[in-house]
Amino acid sequence: MRLLKYWKPYKQSSKTMDTKDYYVHPSSYVDEDVTIGKGTKIWHFTHIQKGSVLGENCSLGQNVNIGNNVTIGNGVRIQNNVSVYEGVELEDNVFCGPSCVFTNVTVPRSHFPVHGIYAKTLIQEGASLGANSTIVCGHTVGKSALIAAGAVVTKDVKDYALMAGVPARQIGWVCECGERLNDLFICKCGRKYHKENDILKQIK
Repeated sequence: MRLLKYWKPYKQSSKTMDTKDYYVHPSSYVDEDVTIGKGTKIWHFTHIQKGSVLGENCSLGQNVNIGNNVTIGNGVRIQNNVSVYEGVELEDNVFCGPSCVFTNVTVPRSHFPVHGIYAKTLIQEGASLGANSTIVCGHTVGKSALIAAGAVVTKDVKDYALMAGVPARQIGWVCECGERLNDLFICKCGRKYHKENDILKQIK
């Protein structure tokens, strides 16, 4: 308890402190040249690095790091203890579960730095990444795909695919709402899908 008297909250720019369009907890730090959308909430001990763009109505939990030049869409939910490194892009309505992991270098070596050359990772609209899952860099996770807790993604993931295991493999299909589809590609919510050439599309 005696250590608490030495702790001080991170400083924030006057722009961050004065705005009423979004909320940043006093313990968090927002670099200069950052764009944050209306209605976004940034909670405890989080760092938003230079050049990053956060959309509207996002929620970033405790101990989140957003790397330089990262783009995050609208309605994104990032749970506690997640680092979104430079080279990663999250589209609208992506969910990142607690302690899920991104990478941005395919062959990391301490003594051979990459000098800002990062592999690109794209998480497409509505996809969900379960707690403690890992997305190896250089891949795309498709629209509304669902990655199970603890899975390790080592290849591109199709739209609406349900992935589990190490390495992750497809074990089914999920609806836009997140429920698993039956053998006729019909969800209990009423949405219907059609599969052709192993590509699933929603029937409007």
